[in-house]
Amino acid sequence: MGRALLATPEELRAKARDIRKHVVRMVGAASSGHPGGSLSAADIVTVLYFNEMNIRPNDPEWPERDRFVLSKGHAAPVLYAALAEAGYFPVDELITLRRIDSHLQGHPSMRSTPGVEMSTGSLGQGLSAACGMAIAAKLDGATRRVYALLGDGELEEGQIWEAAMTAAHRRLDNLTAFVDANGLQIDGPVAEIKSMERIGERFAAFGWHVVEVDGHDIAAIMAALAEARRIQGRPTVVVARTVKGKGVSFMENQVGWHGTAPKPDQVQAALAELDASGEGGDAR
Repeated sequence: MGRALLATPEELRAKARDIRKHVVRMVGAASSGHPGGSLSAADIVTVLYFNEMNIRPNDPEWPERDRFVLSKGHAAPVLYAALAEAGYFPVDELITLRRIDSHLQGHPSMRSTPGVEMSTGSLGQGLSAACGMAIAAKLDGATRRVYALLGDGELEEGQIWEAAMTAAHRRLDNLTAFVDANGLQIDGPVAEIKSMERIGERFAAFGWHVVEVDGHDIAAIMAALAEARRIQGRPTVVVARTVKGKGVSFMENQVGWHGTAPKPDQVQAALAELDASGEGGDAR
């Protein structure tokens, strides 16, 4: 089964809700994983996979496909959920997350999982890989686009800024990066660990086009991507302000849920809350 393209924010919100439910179930079943940053990125990933990217789940190696790099590789559950919902592999395999015989490892592996374009997990490296993919497309004269998802804590890595400089120098207008700016990293608030405020200004100083959005506003994410496609001669970064643990009230804005799996009763409570609220995007 292939993915169904979704045209409206309402449809995409419903899909994002399903993806959030998958994240909760799979991390709970594994008793291990990273729910907080997966939930915060669900709306971004949903728009990319079900409205924006030109992909063929039944032909994962199609040369002209768009590419997506999950630079914040610990958020693998949200990527796996999107890939399964899109049709790269059966949805019922999601529950095998992190099992010894599963192809769904704790961090994405391009050798193991259909649809994964780059093995990630060591933070700071994904944007460099995305730059390489975008340069290759330029050299090929291809129209394919490249997308990368970064964490705001990840911006503390120096390699991110080397890649940012390269992307601007190479005029990679086929590259769009998202920053999942949820304000928290494993050790605490980003502002206290190493402040990354004025993210947009920092990227602009490196020569990027900058769009700032509410990362849970589906329509705003769609508009940002449309704007990125119109920009010529420089890459675009979408600074998406998000809530860590979005959609599950007891996880929201709680740093402890960065890498803590919910217990069975918490899984059930989270699923019930998602079902009752219809949370999948713009609703607050």
